Amino acid sequence: MMDHYYTFFFGVYPYICLSVLAIGTLIRYDREPYTWKASSSLLLADKGLRIGNVMFHIGVLFIFGGHLVGLLTPHWVYAPFITAEQKQLVAITAGGIAGIIGFIGLTLLVFRRLLVARIRQTSSFSDIAILLILWVQITLGLLTIPFSLGHHDATLMLNLCDWAQGIFTFRPGASDFIVGVEWPFQLHIILGLTIFLLFPFTRLVHMLSAPVQYVFRPYQIVRSRMARRS
Repeated sequence: MMDHYYTFFFGVYPYICLSVLAIGTLIRYDREPYTWKASSSLLLADKGLRIGNVMFHIGVLFIFGGHLVGLLTPHWVYAPFITAEQKQLVAITAGGIAGIIGFIGLTLLVFRRLLVARIRQTSSFSDIAILLILWVQITLGLLTIPFSLGHHDATLMLNLCDWAQGIFTFRPGASDFIVGVEWPFQLHIILGLTIFLLFPFTRLVHMLSAPVQYVFRPYQIVRSRMARRS
């Protein structure tokens, strides 16, 4: 039974989630472009939004970037400059700080979404669900820190990296690296993959539409009504 559990959730489920992420996102962008937005609720109530929004985005961006680089960078790339133990300590410290910032910001957004009546009434099920899922995910991430500190030889970190790199390189038996890993890491991975699965069906798609072009756009010339009449 446990063999099937590891094989499915850490060997098959990642490909299901990543496939739905890629295909579902493309289909939504093509068929429902007007739903591709963050649906800001600033006009309904701005209390708690600015600080919570800033802290959440800063924390999540650092967490996502750290996971992406940390898990997918082969050991031989950084081995000449830093040991695995030192890398793990950096990951724990930086990830812990970013996680706390993101946790505080997201907690403010969750309470605002649930307790402000005007916002609650205009929120869809997916709006509330994805916030709660992200909150649980960040909480699980913070819970993994004490377990990571208990692995001083960085074996756990290397196993997680080997699993992630094995998935992206289609290496058979990648799920074997998760066998014996503590439960917070396993739940953290499964829920993280589930977020990828849900990504195309939520407001999270706006992450792919960063307005980079605004930095390079020309100035907009605005004339007064009197100037246009003359």
